[in-house]
Formats: sequence, structure tokens, C-alpha cells
Amino acid sequence: MMNLLQKWGRYVSGRKSRFVTLVIWMLVIGLFTFIWPHVNQEETASNNLLPKDAMSVEAKEIIDEQFPNDKGVPLLLVWYRNGGLTEADYNMVQSLYQQLKQEPLTSQSMVPDFAKAPIQALKKQASSDNEVLVTPVFFEKDASTEALQEGTVALKKEMKKITDKNPFDGDISNDGLHLRMTGPAGIQTDATELFGQADVTLLIATVVLVLVLLVALYRSPILAVVPLISVGLAYALVNPLLGFMASQKWIELDAQAVSIMTVLLFGAGTDYCLFLIFRYRDELQVEANKYTALQKAIGHSGGAIMMSALTTVIGLLSLSLAQYASYDRFSVPFSLAIFIMGVAVLTLLPSILSILGRTAFFPFIPRTENMANELEAKKGKPVRHPKARSRFSNAIGRLVTKRPWYIIVICTIFLGGLALFAPKIPFTYGVLQSFPEDMPSREGFTIMADHYPPGEIAPVQVIVDTEGKDLSSLRDKIAAMDVTQSVSEPRTGEVNANYQELELILSIDPYSTKAVNLIPDLKADVAESLEEAGLEDASQHVWIGGETANLYDTEHVTSQDQRIIVPVVLSIIAVLLLVYLRSIVAMVYLLLTVVLSYLSALGLGWLVLHYGFDATAMQGLIPLYAFVFLVALGEDYNIFMVSTIWKNRQFMSMKKAVSEGVSQTSGVISSAGLILAGTFSVLAVMPIQILVQFGVVTAIGVLMDTFIVRPLLVPSITTLLGRFAFWPGKMWKEK
Repeated sequence: MMNLLQKWGRYVSGRKSRFVTLVIWMLVIGLFTFIWPHVNQEETASNNLLPKDAMSVEAKEIIDEQFPNDKGVPLLLVWYRNGGLTEADYNMVQSLYQQLKQEPLTSQSMVPDFAKAPIQALKKQASSDNEVLVTPVFFEKDASTEALQEGTVALKKEMKKITDKNPFDGDISNDGLHLRMTGPAGIQTDATELFGQADVTLLIATVVLVLVLLVALYRSPILAVVPLISVGLAYALVNPLLGFMASQKWIELDAQAVSIMTVLLFGAGTDYCLFLIFRYRDELQVEANKYTALQKAIGHSGGAIMMSALTTVIGLLSLSLAQYASYDRFSVPFSLAIFIMGVAVLTLLPSILSILGRTAFFPFIPRTENMANELEAKKGKPVRHPKARSRFSNAIGRLVTKRPWYIIVICTIFLGGLALFAPKIPFTYGVLQSFPEDMPSREGFTIMADHYPPGEIAPVQVIVDTEGKDLSSLRDKIAAMDVTQSVSEPRTGEVNANYQELELILSIDPYSTKAVNLIPDLKADVAESLEEAGLEDASQHVWIGGETANLYDTEHVTSQDQRIIVPVVLSIIAVLLLVYLRSIVAMVYLLLTVVLSYLSALGLGWLVLHYGFDATAMQGLIPLYAFVFLVALGEDYNIFMVSTIWKNRQFMSMKKAVSEGVSQTSGVISSAGLILAGTFSVLAVMPIQILVQFGVVTAIGVLMDTFIVRPLLVPSITTLLGRFAFWPGKMWKEK
């Protein structure tokens, strides 16, 4: 394997081929960028994340067919004044709707005739304290996000013509009239703008952070730029590839997936670059010829880099098994990004390093002993050398081999204690809860929730296929429930009269855990009424729709995805470790340690989010996201270190091999871990809660893996097992 990789190194980084490799990369990037669209141009704005067979999705399809609403997509205007709306405020409502009647917005389908409605009629629709009025504007069902944005911008301009003050941007705690846009159209436009701003901010922040960390850690300006050039060119290739795949409808991706992909590419990509760069630096200290040194570096580190990338690619691809679209949309972008980065590290990066040679490490240029002596003799003074292994790295190497039991017990108690918090984490699946509290659509929704009965914000639709049975008692049964505030009269289907719909207004918060847990009981009660009426397979004739049912389905589907994907990821990584290390024992304890690291990261992450960020619940998608990333990326460091121990063991004792392996890999893995954790921590400054929480948990997991699991726990276990750590592979006898 090593010889093959060294030959590969000659092909991509030889004296002549290095320029050919670089030119090929630039031509491919230029061609793809010219002929294929940018990935951001193909992002979907669809928030349909549940599978088609989810109950709430089926309910919506039945409603669209049997109880059609031709009004369109609603934009809800929330008019609010502390102390009560005035006559002038109601006059503004009439004036705005008069203007919308005369000059419709882009893709506007209809508006209620509030312009002619008496003020007393408008007051009846206001909240009981007369502080809030909600009025809708409807857009065409197939209106694009751009059309909705144009419409909302135009609406703001019209409103500013009516009043001399801007009611859209002020602090809602201040006196005066406030106007917020929410509902499906308002949430969609806000989310698009939010992610659009986040993409640019995230890219700039990530690049700057990686650059600063590289300069701070290695004090070499050229070395800091080289990984960024490699990752940047890989990103330039991934971008049009994903854009093309999305344009052909092979994949579907959203702004959230693209944002996290950027972080992953720069974080993991820089790690892979460092693995090769620092092996190259070591080889330059014993090999005078820079081409030969680079080929040897590729031969020694290429296998671990390939294995690490492959582990991450296949682990992330497992997300395509998910039914929930948000998971599935991550799968291909992340996998492709890591695959392209792996190719770049073994082709593009060697060509750049070959061109720069020893200059890449300026001012700490690595030289052989003879080269250093000749230069010192010529200058008449000592020359600067790269730092040797730190005393701390050597001390850690000695510690894990002298007191393995002591370290194993302490690490297990510490990590296990944090892991105990994981089962106690409360989760939320609400979309708005992920957005900033001052986002206009969320503010509008909060105002509505504070001033109207809670259930009116999100009614529950109960749909039944009666098949001609008499269900006159069903409404009374639902109305008698403890959580019912009101139930509408049943509506009959326009296509099939056997379908009936009842709208249930809950007396509790429809987004609460209690309301979500009510959904299966509600369906069971309705099915029981159908059975009493003589209908067989009653549960197959009942559907519950609305936001509460959607949250229930989301929790159910994502939990099912976790039960499938977690064992699949562990099985895939187990097989890859077994093939690469040829040791069942090593495969088992490497997997167990990385799972323990994940659970402890989840527990500590929740403590940080709860007490540091005032989070009342963790986004329900975080555990699976964090699991796939931390398990796949965590094994990268284990593979790099354990493969070094395996190689050392061929010509030294087991304890010496472990001690040297920890010392040799400590610097590069610690640096790589800091950079990877740093890039994920950038997400913590984003305005979107799911990105903040994902960034915090993943960064914590990477740091614990880098500074506890990899340098302490894993080598201690390896030391304790001795030559049996290699079983059933070759177990060298102790020297």
C-alpha cells in the first residue's frame, strides 16, 4: 500500500507533473463553474420535510382535495399597540387594504375586503384586550420565494406611505403601532433572508478563524495559507457539482445544509491537509530531496488520510437512509465535499507543496542535519529549525504507558458522568423556535400567542372517512375532552361526501409537549367512535392534521431515523476499522470510546446550552446530526494515531510504540482538533438556533475527543491490552 501511494506521489507531485496536476484542477474548476449553476442558486425553499405517508401530510393532501382553499398562501399582518389599537390604527388597516385592492402585490391572489368593513367589524376580530388585530394577505400557491420577497418589500413601502413612522422595525416594547409579518409567507421570506446573510458571514468567519489559528499555532504565514488554498479550490469544485446535481433534481438541498457543509469542508479539509503537511515536514528533516520527501510523506500518511475520508464519507452517506428530508438533504452534499477534499489532499495539495518545497515552512524551514550544518557554517550562526516534539507530548506518551488503569478510570468516570445528562435533555421540533426571538415573523407569532387563545394559533384538523356511517356523536365526544376549547361543525368533502372535517381548537398551547402527545390519543378516540358505528379498520379512516400533528409526526419519524441510522453508522465504521487495522479488539474499543465521547459531548453540550445560552430545550435534530459527525470525524484521529502505533510496533516494544505514537501524533492531532472545533464553534454566532446548538455540541465533542479520548483513553486501553490489541491480526511478541 505504501509503495503504491509513493508511486502515486510521483505522478501528482513530480518535478514536471506537479504543474500538470495544478493546471488540471484549475481547468476543471473553471469549466464546471462556467457551465453549471452555483449551489446557492439551486437551494430549495420547501419546508416539506416529512415523508408522504406521514399522517399529517396525508391529512393535508385530503384537505387540499376534499376541502380546497383557493385563497392561496397566507401572509399574516399582526397589528399591535400596547394599551389598545386606536381609531387611527383601524383607519390605516382600511387604507392599506384599499391600496392592495387597487394595486395588488407581486403574485397576490386575493385580500379580504377590509377597506369597506366598518371599524366595529374590525374590532370584533381583534383580541379581547383590543391590542392585536391579525389580517391576511394571500399569495398564489406556486409563488416563488423571490416573488414573496418582492411582495413583502412592496407592502412595507405602501405602509410607509400611509404612516409617517416605520411600524415594522421598532422594538415592540415601545409605545406606538407595531406591524409584523408572519404566517407561512412571512416565515419563508424571513428564513431565506436569514440563511442568505448567514452563508456569507459563515464563510468569511470560518476562513478568518482557520487562518488565525494556523498562524497562531505554527507561526508560518505560508503554511497557514497552503491548506486554505487547497480547501478553497476543493470548495470551488464542490460548489458547481452540487449545483448541477440539484438542477437535475438528483438531490435536494437547502440553505442549512449548504451552511454546515461549508464549515465541515474547511474544518475537516484543513485537518487532512495538516496530516500530510506535517508528515512532509518530518521527512524533509531526514531527506534532502524535496520530491522524494513528499513521496515518502504521501506513502506514510496517505493510507490514514484515505481511510479517514472514506470513514467520514460513508458515515455521512448513511443519512440518506433517513425518511426526514432535513437529514437526507445533508447526505450527498457532505459526503461529496469530504470525498472531493480527500482527492484534493492526495493530488492538489502535493502539487502545491512540491512547488513551494521547504519554503512553505518559512521561517522554521526543515532541513537535514547536513544541510543545517552547511548553512550554519556559511552564515556563521545557528539557523532556525522547526520545533521538536514538545515536552508535554513526550510526558503524555510516558504517562499513558506507566499508569493506564489510573487514566482509564478517571476518563471513564468523567465522560460517563457527563453522559448521564444526555437522557434528561428536553427536545423541541418547532421551526420558529430555531429562529432568533427578534425575527419579525417570530415576533408576530409571539404577539398572536400572547393575545389570542392558545389553540387558535394552530387549530387541529380531524378528518374521517365515514363510508356512510352516522357519526353525529363524534363532535360531542371531541368537545367533551379536557383540552378542548371549541369544535367546529363538520364540513363535508366536495369530491367525496363520505369525508368530514372538524376543526378542533385546543385550550392548551398547540406547540407544547402535552398537545403533541395528545395526537395519538385523539386519533384512537376518533377511531373508537368509528368502530362503535360499525366501521372496520377504523384507524385507517382517521387522519389528524395541523401544526400539532406535524410536530408529532416529526418527532416520530426522526426517532425512527435514529434507530435505523445509528446502528448502520456503527456497523459501517466497524467494518472499515476491521479492514484497515485487522483487529477485532481494536475495532471494538475504538468504537466504544468514540460513542462514550459522543454521549458525554451531548450531556456537556446541553449544560452549556441550558445555562450558558438560556436554551429551554435542544432542537430534536441535533442528536443524530452530532452522532454522525462526531463518530465519523472522531474515528479520523483514532485512525491516524493507532495506525502510527501499529507501524511503530513492528520495530519496538508495545509500550514504546504507544508512547512514541502518542508523542508523534500529538502536535498535529491537537492542532487539527483545535481547528475543527474552532470552525464548528463559528456556528455558535449564527442567528439560527439549530446551527448554534449543533456548533456547540459538535465543537465540545471534537475537543473532548482531541484532548481526552485520543491522547489519554485510547492509548491507555491499547497499553493495557498489550499485544492482544492486535488480535486476531499479527501479535508481535514483546521485545
